[in-house]
Amino acid sequence: MDLSKTERYLKLWTASENLATKMLSTLNALRTERGVLVHVYGRSIAKVSSTDIMKAHRHARLVLNRELTVQDTYPVLEAMARLNLGPCRIDLGKLTVKHQELGEDTSLDEFVGSELQSVNTGVLPVLDQPQDVVLYGFGRIGRLVARVLLDKVGRGDKLRPKAIVVRKMRPGDLNKRAALLRLDSVHGTFNGTIHIDEEENAIVVNGNLLRFIEADKPEEIDYTKYGINNAIVVDNTGMWRDREGLGRHLKAKGAKKVLLTAPGKDDIPNIVYGINNDELSDDENIVSAASCTTNAIVPILKVLDEEYGIVSGHLESCHAYTNDQNLIDNYHKAPRRGRSAPLNMVITTTGAAKAVSKVLPALEGKLTGNAIRVPTPNVSLAILKLTLGKETSVKEINAFLNNIALNSPYQNQVDFTNSADIVSSDIVGSRHAGVVDGQATIVNESDPRNVVLYVWYDNEFGYTCQLMRVIQQMAGIQLKELPAEA
Repeated sequence: MDLSKTERYLKLWTASENLATKMLSTLNALRTERGVLVHVYGRSIAKVSSTDIMKAHRHARLVLNRELTVQDTYPVLEAMARLNLGPCRIDLGKLTVKHQELGEDTSLDEFVGSELQSVNTGVLPVLDQPQDVVLYGFGRIGRLVARVLLDKVGRGDKLRPKAIVVRKMRPGDLNKRAALLRLDSVHGTFNGTIHIDEEENAIVVNGNLLRFIEADKPEEIDYTKYGINNAIVVDNTGMWRDREGLGRHLKAKGAKKVLLTAPGKDDIPNIVYGINNDELSDDENIVSAASCTTNAIVPILKVLDEEYGIVSGHLESCHAYTNDQNLIDNYHKAPRRGRSAPLNMVITTTGAAKAVSKVLPALEGKLTGNAIRVPTPNVSLAILKLTLGKETSVKEINAFLNNIALNSPYQNQVDFTNSADIVSSDIVGSRHAGVVDGQATIVNESDPRNVVLYVWYDNEFGYTCQLMRVIQQMAGIQLKELPAEA
């Protein structure tokens, strides 16, 4: 038994943890004082622990096929801190590797200064005026949008959540609403402070005052009375999905744009961020972020169609139950959904297959779809049975999708896991639209054009992260991504 190896592992861990802890203060200063968000090969290390920093570095080995350590990146981070940076996103891992490839003779400070010259401007506001945001509805998605929004307020020069619209407030409701934001059976305790301001009918979350506004008719609200102007209204209710219904929000004083957190009807643009968000024009004031299932599968279908061609296919969604279903057997207007959600698998329908063609017109008429509601409260599984235009193998298609997840413009949308033990609860908190399960991939040996892919997705939080990317674009927030690709 090599006892010396035991000591080496422990000493290396302790040294790395100490260095990662030192990095925390620098990362926090960059984020709060300058609006700089830092990543390591796509994994955020903003507002994390020292262990999270080390895990992000371990993830980088999947891209590099070698280790990237905090000992490598720490000097680069310190060189960044010596600059007078403005708001931006910096991939510390890519910046470090780029310097390593130049050799030891290259001055670190000169290299970092040159690479980040375009953002070495001093602190500038991201927007001329912070963008006000109103949450219309405060259910599962509404509360998660609030959590992510509040996490991104930063110095207050980007998105500013200002109000939450509900139908009715009764005595004690402020405390109940605050408790629902603070405590979540799936996503855990809110990371921040919340207190009540009875006088303003508001909760104060991490220093942000969120007023509750009672309304049945969105067009009758005067947001300007509360100091809210040109707001993006995020409709989490699903009550209106067509242009006429959602247009009622725009009749309210102080409202400027509407984002629907469900598939839109009529000619409303259904945006899957990372895929067709380039179609989102400044003139469009009503936008849909499509569905969680559409967001999960569209990025994967797009890259597969470009690489292999998709002849036809079927989507089966094993979807977590939702609040639309009954806790115990009771009347429901839809077939089967009246049966107890926690006790049954319930066959139902999904519009995701048809919705795909709104985002990817090339797949019009090529996909069918169905859904099964299953007795889990969160995380769903899309099963894609596809006939491709050319043959492949499990090894080949997995390698292709793994590369998409690690090194492509879609790395915020597509993740890949090759774990033999992963289950649905391991996906809770994933910020990706979908996670390909490589261990479950099937290719028909008799006809290698026929493949089956399994895609996990956090239908609540992962979808919310996609929503936030759409909101940021609607607000005109475009932070520079550095270093520039070679």
